[in-house]
Amino acid sequence: MAYYYCLKHNTVEGDQGCKAADRMGPYDSEADAARALETAHEKSKAWDEDPKWNDDAPPAGSPE
Repeated sequence: MAYYYCLKHNTVEGDQGCKAADRMGPYDSEADAARALETAHEKSKAWDEDPKWNDDAPPAGSPE
């Protein structure tokens, strides 16, 4: 069974639940779905801090 985190109701749902636009997932476990927002925040922070994806840095070889 897959689990989803419903953004509309702030709850974990099974396969039958709100429409896809209102939920995140699928997740393998109910616990993973329950921490969906925390996981998304952690991944966003990691991407923001990854120098390979830093859009604020000037391209290599260009004057600053």
